[in-house]
Amino acid sequence: MELIVALGLIVFKVAFLIAILLLLPLPLTWLERKIAGHMQQRLGPMRVGWHGLLQPMADGIKLLTKEDHIPAEADRFLFKLAPILALVPPFVVFVAIPFGETVSVLGAEITLYVSNMNVALLFVFAVIGIEVYGVIFGGWAANSKYAVLGSLRTCAQMISYEIPMGFAVIGVVVLAQSMSLLDIVKAQADLWNVVYQPVGFFVFFVAGLAEAQRIPFDLAEAEGDLGAGFHTEYSGIRFAFFMVSEYAIVLLVSVLVVILFFGGWNGILIPLPPLLWFLLKVAFFVYLFMWFRFTFPRYRYDQLMAIGWKVLLPLSIANIIITGVFLGAAAAP
Repeated sequence: MELIVALGLIVFKVAFLIAILLLLPLPLTWLERKIAGHMQQRLGPMRVGWHGLLQPMADGIKLLTKEDHIPAEADRFLFKLAPILALVPPFVVFVAIPFGETVSVLGAEITLYVSNMNVALLFVFAVIGIEVYGVIFGGWAANSKYAVLGSLRTCAQMISYEIPMGFAVIGVVVLAQSMSLLDIVKAQADLWNVVYQPVGFFVFFVAGLAEAQRIPFDLAEAEGDLGAGFHTEYSGIRFAFFMVSEYAIVLLVSVLVVILFFGGWNGILIPLPPLLWFLLKVAFFVYLFMWFRFTFPRYRYDQLMAIGWKVLLPLSIANIIITGVFLGAAAAP
């Protein structure tokens, strides 16, 4: 009986996560448009519903009912597979993400995570790396030069930025002596890692912007010279898959920044519930993604690659060396 209850609880958690991740783009798209409007001295969405609150619903209906067009010369199998490959990895990663330790519901202790992996950080980087295949397949299968250019840019960009992104968390792992995300949060109970690892945080966050393909690093979708990049030929629900994937990665990067560098659900000064602390921190970084989008210009492609290889990679390696030196000095008798 206990096994059945445990399995049922896991199924419920997974279903709840999937539902949240699928529905989250609805409020986020409205919020992003409103933020853009106010930054640019506009009102943003106003026509569909009060202050445009129903605009995401209208967009969803449009995408669900729009014609699903496949180019005549496209590789039909890969064309259909690509949106799924882009969407599934960000969802799978959340299995290893903790949103807190435990909460008491009707006298029962329920953990706020699906799985506490001892190599959770390694799992996250391994799975999220698969997402690039969806982008590459989508661009190549469409048989469009603009889509191919967008997918090639994405491939080079994600490889360039995943390396410093991985190096940036080594200092955090060394400080916590664990790759478990729960242990990393517990190690920040007294002081957040951003105090010890400001360079690691900077590298990780900038690389996260590139991973999410957001301005100033959205060279994969540059509307001015590629139409819409790797998903130029996609429409309807398949296009929606790519958009949901982008918002899922924005949320994932925000969650990882909070867990790795900002103490997770550990609060400071104000006594709030741990889950509320966690959600407030994540919301702040999601807002930061949107703020950056409407503040900074897009980099040229050569600048994009130079920042990854000539700035972020040396910084991340220097951060590892400095962390090792300080820990070695602290451990010396």
